[in-house]
Amino acid sequence: MAKNGIARAARKELADVPRQLAALASMSVPDLAEKYLEVYGEPTRSRNRDYLKKRLSFRIQELAEGSLSTRAVTRIAELGDKLPERWRMRQVEETKPSAPPPAAADVRAAAADARAPAADGRDARLPPPGTVLTRAFKGTQHRVTVREGGVEYEGQLHRSLSSVAKLITGTAWNGFSFFGLKAGGPKAVKS
Repeated sequence: MAKNGIARAARKELADVPRQLAALASMSVPDLAEKYLEVYGEPTRSRNRDYLKKRLSFRIQELAEGSLSTRAVTRIAELGDKLPERWRMRQVEETKPSAPPPAAADVRAAAADARAPAADGRDARLPPPGTVLTRAFKGTQHRVTVREGGVEYEGQLHRSLSSVAKLITGTAWNGFSFFGLKAGGPKAVKS
């Protein structure tokens, strides 16, 4: 008897999906955030209405009709490097063992250490002097050599990678991001 009740509830929920999706269009952001908590079991940090509607639509349908098949998940894993980077990053995060979050004081201390100059006065985030960083931008390969007093680009010494990135692109960039030193390590060739 209990199985019949569960099956009946599941059929009702599945039939209710179009109504639930239509209701999302008229919900306010606080209502969407409340619905997000209901269907995901955790609060959202986002207050972007379109983003919340999209995520809720996906989750409502997923709960009613099921998630990706095992075969699809296996195929995604097989594609590996051919996947867009944002998908790969999500998979890496999902496979990482969960560690307790660091204390706020530890995070502040680590951030201060990263910004502190190395013993020789260089930015500690830079690779060792002599390292050549490469970056292709608009079809041109750009090479920057890390030096004791900064970075060398086209024979001139610059104070930071950001100034070189701005020179190359014409807009303000974080130099560490531009040269790939933030995500996945440096794109460096030792000379």
